[in-house]
Amino acid sequence: MGKQMTEMLKGTLEGIILAFLAARPAYGYEITAWLREQGFADIAEGTVYALLVRIEQRGLVDVEKVPSVKGPPRKVYSLNAKGRSDLEEFWRTWSFLSERLAQLHQGGK
Repeated sequence: MGKQMTEMLKGTLEGIILAFLAARPAYGYEITAWLREQGFADIAEGTVYALLVRIEQRGLVDVEKVPSVKGPPRKVYSLNAKGRSDLEEFWRTWSFLSERLAQLHQGGK
């Protein structure tokens, strides 16, 4: 992944993860695996876990510890009302930016 892609992804990864959690609750590894399936192969697990900690601290998700057959309990994240509100704001911002970028790409028309 090039430097420009990495920098752009840093700014959008939280919204991408919130959108994934809007569809269903998940634990960190599930989210990382899904991101890789979507073509984000270079995203480190540590990046996802650090972001999950931040969104948990900001109160955007509810966390439930679920027993695991392989080791310690897993933290399952689900989007709460505050998280849904942040996700709506992310989509509004994304729409605004993508429309402006498309106009720029088409020569400012």
